[in-house]
Amino acid sequence: ECISLTDATFGSKLEIIEEGAFVNCYSLERITIPLKDGMLTADDIFRGCDNLKHVDLVEGEVHETIAALHLEEWRNDMNEEINSINQILPTAYAGGGWCDDDGEKARAIRTWIRSVLRKVIHYKAEHQRLLNEQVATTLELALSQDIVMNNVLPFLELPSYTFEVEDHE
Repeated sequence: ECISLTDATFGSKLEIIEEGAFVNCYSLERITIPLKDGMLTADDIFRGCDNLKHVDLVEGEVHETIAALHLEEWRNDMNEEINSINQILPTAYAGGGWCDDDGEKARAIRTWIRSVLRKVIHYKAEHQRLLNEQVATTLELALSQDIVMNNVLPFLELPSYTFEVEDHE
């Protein structure tokens, strides 16, 4: 029980938040976590956290990848998806204190993480497809193959971060 904790900020190396970690942290309003599937191991992690309304992502991989996406529409969609948790959490039920009523907050965050990861993976694939089909072809017509491969394409590719979603279905 952590009565006065209002913010919890974790770094990109966080692997797991275990069962009951924030049970009855009534003052907890905001957490900052990395975007990793499987990190929230139980439904009761935020039981009793009525004031938890905001989740921020650790700066880094996801934000760099989104900034490098080819189309503004994709970037906007990703940013909307990331911010969607802050629309969901205020109305998500926190559960019932010390009883077995786990609430919905951990499940909502877990579902949101998977949704964001799926979109990142989708847009990375689309970005690569566009790059391969259109940009590379155009550049190859204007420049020699050697120049394109060694000097141009490396600057058009997305950061090499790997995003994964576990199969839970």
